[in-house]
Order: sequence, then structure tokens, then C-alpha cells
Amino acid sequence: MHLDVQDLKKFYYRTGLGRVAQRAVRDQVRALWSDTKGQTVVGYGFAAPLLRPFIGEARRVMALMPGPQGVMHWPAGQDNMSVLCEETQWPLQTGQVDRLVILHGLETSGNPADLLDECYRVLGPGGRVIFVVPNRAGLWSSRDATPFGFGRPYSLSQLESQLKRHSFTPESHRAALFAPPSQRKVWLKWANSFENVGRRLSSYYAGGVLIVEASKQVYAPKKKGMAVDMRAPLRILEGAANPVAGRRLPEQD
Repeated sequence: MHLDVQDLKKFYYRTGLGRVAQRAVRDQVRALWSDTKGQTVVGYGFAAPLLRPFIGEARRVMALMPGPQGVMHWPAGQDNMSVLCEETQWPLQTGQVDRLVILHGLETSGNPADLLDECYRVLGPGGRVIFVVPNRAGLWSSRDATPFGFGRPYSLSQLESQLKRHSFTPESHRAALFAPPSQRKVWLKWANSFENVGRRLSSYYAGGVLIVEASKQVYAPKKKGMAVDMRAPLRILEGAANPVAGRRLPEQD
């Protein structure tokens, strides 16, 4: 079940905890993709808070938002870059996307297998995708006070296994949101310190979300044509290398 776009907008842009979460996850995404010049960067679900650093750098930036969630104008004060779409039918050509970010899309999807197939379709050869999902072992997935408390949380092995079944190759993983999911000012004040210490101690165990980067596998096409099975090869030219002198034919008038 997808969350409502207005609830997501309120959390990320109007609450202190939401701004902390936005900054922590966005910094990790940006660290993975430090240069997207000339590329097409697309987000799905509610990935808009993670896409802003790519505006002005990437060739094209787009935020896809599923119908059950709803859509909002984004970015504020600029020409709209958000699009309302079907969950498994995106208005993008096959192989058009270089970088794809999924936030609040996979864990809330009713058709995760079809969604992953759509991710694979729109990515070009060598394209990369980042999935941000609630960590099953983290505190944030057990609290419904944040968007990460809804949908299906994942362990790292569960997510990577699912990606492999859909022809993605997991390349790297990180974690974020090591601070408690609390709106109290004392926790918000120390949020950055929690992030710095948490990343040194663990790459996924204590974080509220898992961040997994994967690449698209492209298999070499099989050769076409019919195999030739020659059980008894003809020996018409045998002896041509050592010709035997024959009888000379008489000349004709």
C-alpha cells in the first residue's frame, strides 16, 4: 500500500525528523553518484528529496510518482519535473535511463516482481539503480511515525536475492538513519553524530534504511542459425594433393 503524497511531503519538508532523514539518505546517494553529467537520472516512488543535487548537473532529471500515491509539483519554484504514472508502466522508452533511484516504491508495492522488471526495462546497458528500503533490523521499520514504518522491511540478503532474480547485480550497500526515529530536539541535535558513528561501526545492522546499488546485467545474445552435423563427409577431393598420372586421351581432329 502506497502512502499519500501529502503525508510524504509533510514529513520530508515540514518536520525536523524528515529533514534529518532526507539529508542522511541523500548524502549517501550522492556519495555513490558523485558525477552524473550528461546522464538521465530518474526517481520512482517518492524519490524527489534525493534528486535535487542532480538538477543542473544531469542532462535530464525526472521524478515518477505512482498513481495510488499521488503526485505533487516538483521542484518548488521551478518548472515541473514530476510525472504521475502507473506502477509498472512508466512513460519512458526502453533503455532510456542511466541512473534510477527507488525510495518508498519497492517496499510498498503490491507487485514488486513486476516493478523490478520495469526498472530493468528502462535502464540502459550498464545502468545503475539505488534501492532505499526500510531495514528489517533497524528501529525505523518498527515505528509507524515515519514513512519507513510502512510496507515490507528487508534484510540485506533478502533484497540482494530479489535483485539477482531479476537480473540485477548488487554492487555495493550502505546504511543510513542511525539516529532514533524521534522528533525530540535532543535527538535531532545529535543526528549527524549518530550518522558518522553508525557508518563506522556497521554497514547495515543498526541503520534505519538499507541503500543498495545494483547494475543491470546484459547477457550476450545467443548465436542464431542451424548447426551442421556431418556424419560422413564427402571425400571427392581426396588424392588431389598427390594426383596419379592417367592414360592420355587421343587427340581429335
